[in-house]
Amino acid sequence: MFKILDRYIIRKFLGTYVFAIVLLLAIVIVFDVNEKLDAFVKAPFKATLFDYFLNFLPYFANQFSPLFTFIAVIFFTTKLADNSEIIAMMSAGVSLKRLLRPYMFSAALIAIFTFLLSAYVIPPANVKRINYTNTYVRNKRVDYGANIMLMVAPGEIAYMSRYDNVSKTGHRFQLDSFDADQRLTSRLTAQSIRWDTLYSWQLYDYVKRDFRADREYIEQGRTLDTIIAFEPRDFLISKDDHEQLTTPELVQYIDRQKMRGVGNIQSFEVEYERRYAMTAAAFILTVIGMSLSVRKVKGGMGINIGVGLVLSFSYILFMTITQTFAISGLTSPFVAMWIPNLIYIVIAIILYRRVAKG
Repeated sequence: MFKILDRYIIRKFLGTYVFAIVLLLAIVIVFDVNEKLDAFVKAPFKATLFDYFLNFLPYFANQFSPLFTFIAVIFFTTKLADNSEIIAMMSAGVSLKRLLRPYMFSAALIAIFTFLLSAYVIPPANVKRINYTNTYVRNKRVDYGANIMLMVAPGEIAYMSRYDNVSKTGHRFQLDSFDADQRLTSRLTAQSIRWDTLYSWQLYDYVKRDFRADREYIEQGRTLDTIIAFEPRDFLISKDDHEQLTTPELVQYIDRQKMRGVGNIQSFEVEYERRYAMTAAAFILTVIGMSLSVRKVKGGMGINIGVGLVLSFSYILFMTITQTFAISGLTSPFVAMWIPNLIYIVIAIILYRRVAKG
């Protein structure tokens, strides 16, 4: 399936990609330690090493995987061109299209690997990392809510005057149930309510009123263990919550929140689209990087790396800007995350055709 030439380029590509990640992560560690030194000093060393760095470094590497891919392509392809290896390949009858094959195979390996990481592996690891930063660096967790109202299920509306996630306790709880004609069929109230696990809640000083056949039936008591289909994370949404959900959990959460009429879920929708858009970016930036560096130029490697860095950082900046538009509601998350890819696909096609003609 793969000839010696393919294996050679794949080895160069992936080797340079890993080298770029290791090199840049070493630089990131230095800056991160300098920025969070006070937190690292007061935190236990074991927690810093295993809960933070062991989870932060894969997270950072995966976030900037397109950048590392681009740098790797620019670096090793320019080196091949400077050593006249690409000229020798083409003189032997290897076309640009044929030369692109091992590049795209390598990009596919990187894309699959980074998607699996972002979709299934990194989100559980982010739970530990974010808990560490909330505890020792800066707490961004939302632990309190007031005047909370949401649709628990079709025809069921829940309300709490306030909720404290530290004690897992809410106050002045009310759950109203309606029939298909929007008529009130039951009302459950409690002075306080405490979350246990998943959908399990305990009510204190509760009163339940059922309205049937123009009659009211009342049940009351001190405590009541019950199942109500919502949990604190459904209404206490922190800044980094979307990074802690695997892709299947993300889909389930978005669908459930939409059904309940919750409005501030743009960051979750953006995260879902971003995971797929960043996967496609590996192929796009590989084509751009190869097209820029496959020809031997007068300026050598410095010119190609400079142009490559400008393009790669502009891609990341563009995606950050469009992500802000989606979160603010100016555009849909799908459009926001895929506009940079569409624009850079056009750039990739133009550059590739120009090199192919030349």
